[in-house]
Amino acid sequence: MNGRSRCVCRVAAVLLLFLACESAPARATAPPARPVPGVPAPAGSGVVTWAASADRLDDGGAGRGYRLVVRTSVGGTDLRVRLSNAFGDRPLTFDGVHAGLRARGAALRPGSNRPLTFAGSRTVTVPAGALVWSDPVPGNVPAGADVAVSLHTPDAAGPATGHGMALQTSYLAHGDHGDHGAAQGAAGWRHTTGSWWYLDAVSVRPADPATGAVAALGDSLTDGWQSSAGLDRRWPDYLARRLTGAAAGTTVRGVADAGISGNKVLADGSGPSALHRLDRDVLSLPGVRTVLLFEGVNDLKAHTGVTAADLIAGYRGLARRVHAAGKCLVVATVTPFKSWPEWDPAAEAVRQEVNRFLRTDREFDAVADFDRALRSPHDPERLRPHLDNGDHLHLDDQGMRTLADAVPPHSLDCHR
Repeated sequence: MNGRSRCVCRVAAVLLLFLACESAPARATAPPARPVPGVPAPAGSGVVTWAASADRLDDGGAGRGYRLVVRTSVGGTDLRVRLSNAFGDRPLTFDGVHAGLRARGAALRPGSNRPLTFAGSRTVTVPAGALVWSDPVPGNVPAGADVAVSLHTPDAAGPATGHGMALQTSYLAHGDHGDHGAAQGAAGWRHTTGSWWYLDAVSVRPADPATGAVAALGDSLTDGWQSSAGLDRRWPDYLARRLTGAAAGTTVRGVADAGISGNKVLADGSGPSALHRLDRDVLSLPGVRTVLLFEGVNDLKAHTGVTAADLIAGYRGLARRVHAAGKCLVVATVTPFKSWPEWDPAAEAVRQEVNRFLRTDREFDAVADFDRALRSPHDPERLRPHLDNGDHLHLDDQGMRTLADAVPPHSLDCHR
């Protein structure tokens, strides 16, 4: 391969099962996933300001352009992006990658759009199963800004990698003239998508070198299912806004949302399990100081036979690996779901036993008691009615804000 024009960064190939979702592209089934080794970010990558855990999407198409809109958490300079071909079955070339600040729709703020390079080249080929970081691009990126990352793939085919349920409108350009990445205007971006394609992380260099990040590892509750689309009202978004500014009482400013709807701690299905995807989706992100684990309801609600002992063993395995990586682990209790169709007293008994363990075990650095924040005072097995989106498991926007408010900021600033 021509090293002058192409940069390659390898990780192990990943296989998985998937769960179809109304708001996401169709995903194809595959054998169960294996643990995925993390790929450390290059030196000087700063702190992750946005992330979305990758899964397998529909097949990619040659000649497509993507203008992907993401919201920053922490601000800074030297923006980098990470491109993923984790679920691809062949090499994937990007022959144009740009990043700029969004004005409105697919249009960018004048003068903000910049070409990105990879080891000095504007073209990069990412092998099947691999990830690659761009070089840093000069310029300031504010906290809470919409960044538009524009990609063009001349040869994409086979399974695409991305995040199906973005809850954000991004833009597509098709055909032989699909590379509109350098353009500031919206004219070439005639189609929309509700997914993030190939992009799974963005980092910046904050002004304060002590700044760190938290990565929220979770399922649909963290992915934001049923929160207001286009308004960034997932609970990690509310947490990011809460952490902005010195008044937060912590040097953690970056927030990475590593939620996948339907995800489980123990079993692959909707994406690789938390145990299988921890390294790639969380520990490899730059600047992550703390992992906030909020998973478990999908393991116990579907009558799978998972016991409290099974889940506890999974949590302990995650804790050992997070601590071995030199990071802290804040664990969240499993929230109520009575009246969800899969609820039964046996599953509720497991949830209660698991939560007793999470509240008292010393393997975790802190506890965010999401169960206590959301449960009804009249029936603790149910969500508070005004936080329930109506299905008795997922939350409305106020419920999402309530979760963010239940995270003690000082708990994110522990050191190991």
